[in-house]
Amino acid sequence: MAAYVVAVNISEEKGTIKHPVDEVHLKIDEGIQGDAHAGNWHRQISLLAQESIDKMTALGVKNLTPGIFAENITTTHIELFSLPVGTRLQVGEAELEVTQIGKECHHHCQIYREIGMCVMPAEGIFAKVIIEGTLRAGDEIKILS
Repeated sequence: MAAYVVAVNISEEKGTIKHPVDEVHLKIDEGIQGDAHAGNWHRQISLLAQESIDKMTALGVKNLTPGIFAENITTTHIELFSLPVGTRLQVGEAELEVTQIGKECHHHCQIYREIGMCVMPAEGIFAKVIIEGTLRAGDEIKILS
């Protein structure tokens, strides 16, 4: 089964849950236009697999919607955290390069405080924009290299 985008999500402020939108515009040296994490750095865009979110649901966490882990792109049918840094992904019409796997969680989120764990630090990945484009839910994801 092909990998694809489940949802595209943004937030206006850092440290807050992102909310799904119809589409996002990716720009080189910026990331997602209008997102609080946009900027010329190595973590322009965050990705998390629906399968990782489902692990938290299986542990009893309720109401997990796309963006709740502050991910910009919610995916399915691709094991993101196993991709090496430097992997290129075609996501819709855009191209991304994986720059980081996981991250240290300095300020634990509400989910971590409730159940003592969170999937984003271990299974979320970060990328920068290589080729600009517009992304929407349903866009296919292909591993390029």
